[in-house]
Amino acid sequence: MPTMIVIGHRDGLDQALQRRDLEPFYIVQPPVNTPEGRRFKRVADMENAQEILRAALSAHIDDAAGVLTVHEMGVFGAAYLRQQLNLPGNTDSKANLYFRDKYLQKSKLPPQVKRARCRYLSKDTSFTELSDDLGATFVIKPATGAGALRTNIIRSPEEYSRALKLFPGQSDVEIVAESFIDGSEVYIDGIWKNGDLRWSSMSRNHISPLNAVQGGVLAAHILDRRRHSTLFHQAEKLARQALASLNPPDCVFHLEAFTQESGLTFGECAIRLPGALSPQINKLTFGVDLFDVEISLALGEEVTETLDSSAPDRFYGYILLRRPRGGNLTQKDFERNFLFDEIQYSPDAPAGPYGRVGQAIVSDQDELKLQQTMEEIVRFNEAGGI
Repeated sequence: MPTMIVIGHRDGLDQALQRRDLEPFYIVQPPVNTPEGRRFKRVADMENAQEILRAALSAHIDDAAGVLTVHEMGVFGAAYLRQQLNLPGNTDSKANLYFRDKYLQKSKLPPQVKRARCRYLSKDTSFTELSDDLGATFVIKPATGAGALRTNIIRSPEEYSRALKLFPGQSDVEIVAESFIDGSEVYIDGIWKNGDLRWSSMSRNHISPLNAVQGGVLAAHILDRRRHSTLFHQAEKLARQALASLNPPDCVFHLEAFTQESGLTFGECAIRLPGALSPQINKLTFGVDLFDVEISLALGEEVTETLDSSAPDRFYGYILLRRPRGGNLTQKDFERNFLFDEIQYSPDAPAGPYGRVGQAIVSDQDELKLQQTMEEIVRFNEAGGI
């Protein structure tokens, strides 16, 4: 059975590899649990290309068919491994940096793409300098971060000082500051092929990932193209303009944007599988398996998926369930009060990203009703019951 080298681990991808008769070899950064019986090596830093290459070479894999990653932090290393091991797929490490570094990315966008003003900062950069340049409210974050970790909205010198303590401060390209964009967030999951948008869907976060990192319940659902026709037109135009300027390889991409009265403002774009349960709800809604598409691209195969983004019969959403702020909840408590397509809730399990101890998928024929149901489940989760 051919081997797929996988940087990071994700259950959905592991199952997709099994369906394709591929044996995964995982390169993971602790803490992480891989399925029992799978081969793996641990590395201290998933972004250290030398360490990742040493892990792959020391595994003595003589039947490697490809390399892929399930994490933002593995995008550069995956391209580097393909180059060094002469494997198919994207091998352009330099091009990949424009999808990792937020300053490089925003600097390369064409003038017609609205985006936050972005600059590097060091620990010598003063609050006054940044507020004069970017506005009274601005955001600081890792230049190559992911998942809103170490991201903070800054409104005062005191907040700025606290936020800087999260960084070692030894690099001039470690941290970026961006002007604050006031708008709700949507994201586009899609497939870019032969220099054009091959397929896409759009979803809305119920809260921002930043608020989820700070204790909120992360949830998102697929949007109805018929209900939001103008928004979809703007999103597809934005995706084409941004990606054409950034010149990505054939890829699955995840593009975040902010909705404002004047239209969409670009947030950032990644060339990797979307996070959380986005691949699952896209497959349930449209029948498009982004895990399988990612595998095909890593094998150098043509994408043979039937790519339909027309009006579906049902719309799906996901919720990453947390322990409630007060009281106790069990899975039966959720099931007694709501109807789920899928639910798993283990409040005694170690919390994962965004405080996750469970997950749920819900659906409805009407997108608006789906949104209302999900908001009720989130309130129930946060409050520990009705």
